[in-house]
Amino acid sequence: MGGYLMPASVSQLILSIFVLFAAYGLFKLFQLIALDINSPIRDLPGPPSKSFLFGNMIEMKAQDGTLETYIAKYGDAMKYWDMLGVTRLCTVDLKAINYVLMHSNDYQKPEPVIYHLQRIVGQGLLVVEGDVHKQRRKILNPAFGPLQIRQLTEIFVDKAIELRDVWNSTIQKQSKSKNAATVDAISWLNRVTLDIVGCAGFDYDFQALYSEHSKNELHRAFDTMYHAILNFELIHIIRSLVPLLRFWPSPSDSKLKQAKDTVFRIGGTLMERSKKNAMAYGKSNTDRDILSLLTRANIDPDVPTNQRMSDEDVLSQIPTFMLAGHETITTGTAWALYSIARHKDMQSKLREELLSIPTDSPSMDVLNGLHYLDNIVRESLRLHPPVPETLRVAMKDDYLPLSKPFKDRNGGQTLSIPIRPINLAESTWGKDAWEFNPDRWDNLPEAVSSIPGVWGNLMSFLGGPRSCIGYRFALVEMKALLFTLIRAFEIDLAVPPENVRGTMGLRRPTLTSDPVNPNQLPLVIRPVVRS
Repeated sequence: MGGYLMPASVSQLILSIFVLFAAYGLFKLFQLIALDINSPIRDLPGPPSKSFLFGNMIEMKAQDGTLETYIAKYGDAMKYWDMLGVTRLCTVDLKAINYVLMHSNDYQKPEPVIYHLQRIVGQGLLVVEGDVHKQRRKILNPAFGPLQIRQLTEIFVDKAIELRDVWNSTIQKQSKSKNAATVDAISWLNRVTLDIVGCAGFDYDFQALYSEHSKNELHRAFDTMYHAILNFELIHIIRSLVPLLRFWPSPSDSKLKQAKDTVFRIGGTLMERSKKNAMAYGKSNTDRDILSLLTRANIDPDVPTNQRMSDEDVLSQIPTFMLAGHETITTGTAWALYSIARHKDMQSKLREELLSIPTDSPSMDVLNGLHYLDNIVRESLRLHPPVPETLRVAMKDDYLPLSKPFKDRNGGQTLSIPIRPINLAESTWGKDAWEFNPDRWDNLPEAVSSIPGVWGNLMSFLGGPRSCIGYRFALVEMKALLFTLIRAFEIDLAVPPENVRGTMGLRRPTLTSDPVNPNQLPLVIRPVVRS
């Protein structure tokens, strides 16, 4: 039999489409090369690119602290290479950083980053820019203010106590004679922070502390969305950089769509419940979760129409809040436990302060009044910010006020805001900048006051109009967890400290000695014997 012959018109159409995409790809490649040739940072010092495809990304991912090493070698204003020949300006010049953060409309997230986040979390606060961001931020601010966090502190503490009790049970099961146990801090903190953000965010208890092997539907959906953020496959990189190819399907697209559908379906049910409660009880409604607060504000006749969000806008905040709040607090608390475990004298000093409080259930004001606990949290977030770097792109021609200013002639220049390198700069913090020293917060160098962070002379929560809206939530939750765990347990590292390093992107502690299962932080815990 003869073979099937494709009609000439169809083959010509396919060839035309192929040529079109090839031409577009060449155009984008030429555009990138032209942008680099005309780049105002072309003559800045920096590491040589290892490859056109990956730039310096592979070495930065492979070795923790690579960006800090680059800055130490090439100076406070330098460049490094992103993928496909794109250069990034990276500076720890505080005047320039403050300028970029305060002019958030002129320096926005790069479009490929927005695309990647948007396909996962939708139109949440993390993604929107300009006037839309300003309006939503104004509406959301009360939900993250001191009054609201004060009301949520009981949830933080109650869940921390549940984790304490689970760890006590683990000790009993693992070794009754030694009265000790080894636990994976990452795994357990992941569960407790998920429970906290569920209850505090939208009155939904995942019960993750008690469901190690049987995650509920919403828990599985958020797991899928979280891994979609971290697993930036090659096809996603291509789609983010070449908008014309965003129709190109990815093997993970169907799973992600199913997860998002689950989140918005269950979120919609929870929002309708909040609406019914708000309409039934009005201002006497005592529901304290953030979703209920937003729902009440949206139907309050005293709130102007332009200060309300649509139901769709309210729902879009759920995945953003879950993913941003849950993972970053897990990471921040894990690094704090790591630091405390390495410095037993500091751990003892902290425990002495915490045990001076006569209750297991402190208020927000009590937690914030514990001086050494505050120093510990500040120092841990200085050394180990959960997000070590963020990106911005110039939306127009501009002069960046560096020590040696230059003009971005064409806009479009990508800038790295190196959060961790700024937190570790010896020129600002002194010669012991890389050391864990909580006492430094009692006598800070004068240069620290120039850091434009929203909290504590740190860049960990950024600054300006796009600073982290949930920083108070994160701080009080971290303090509640540390308060409860350090009062109850002596904590040691179960591995040598040099076996633990941070990852690129979200800077989680990982175990280098277990490449098969690196996402862990093993701790040895023993009950505290109170005299």
